[in-house]
Amino acid sequence: MPTQAEKYGRFKALHERGGAFILPNPWDAGSARLLASLGFEALATTSAGYAFTKGKQDSFSSLMRSELLDNAAEIVAATDLPVSADLEDGFGPSPQTCAETIRLAVATGLVGGSIEDATGHPASPIYGLSQAVERVHAAAEATHDLPFILTARAENFLCGKSDLDDTIIRLQAFAAAGAHVLYAPGLPDLESIKLVCASVDKPVNVVMGLGGPTYTVQELRDAGVHRISVGGSFARAALGALMRAAEEVLTAGTFGYIATALPASQLAKLMSQEKHTDRE
Repeated sequence: MPTQAEKYGRFKALHERGGAFILPNPWDAGSARLLASLGFEALATTSAGYAFTKGKQDSFSSLMRSELLDNAAEIVAATDLPVSADLEDGFGPSPQTCAETIRLAVATGLVGGSIEDATGHPASPIYGLSQAVERVHAAAEATHDLPFILTARAENFLCGKSDLDDTIIRLQAFAAAGAHVLYAPGLPDLESIKLVCASVDKPVNVVMGLGGPTYTVQELRDAGVHRISVGGSFARAALGALMRAAEEVLTAGTFGYIATALPASQLAKLMSQEKHTDRE
């Protein structure tokens, strides 16, 4: 297995080369192994995908920092790829908590992670700009001398605030505060994506699969996007396949879903462990 420093170097190089790379989002060790086998160069966790496996909603109130970091550690251990993490809002409002979250993330073997400016409170869903910047600055300071790529997220469009100008101002401020990658999920169209990419001097992550319009990888590359993630949409796609299979058995009494299921032999190969311990 490569060292954490080596993984960080590979992850950093992906952000520095030209074009865009795809950063898919596994939700557990098994899905991480499957994605790694297909040739992806790095992975990112998904709080939504993890929440689904626990029968929970993807929300600040239902997900604890310890469980998301434990999930991330399992994904890190499952492959030799660099792994970045969905670190929610940093798991607390204070800049100090955001910094602590970064240090704990590094301790799990992660080489990247995102901090968002959403509060989780419906009455005031977005942190004020000053506090949001302080939180990113503290997180960025924590990455100094650590093998970690910090992504700062502006959540306006996911929180009902369709203000592109404010979103760009926030991303520019986050870049000045030390974020290495910028991310505004839910941008409404390709022109908005192009404008965001042209307005900042750091790599931009765009997520596909949330809903609304979708674009090809090439269209996103041409727009200036440097990193493309899928959030919880792969997990939702897997659950969709499960629901269709179950409904077929329940309503039609047939088992046609088996035709598209992965063969047991292929899964056994993907999930095989290099080292085995005695089961006592």
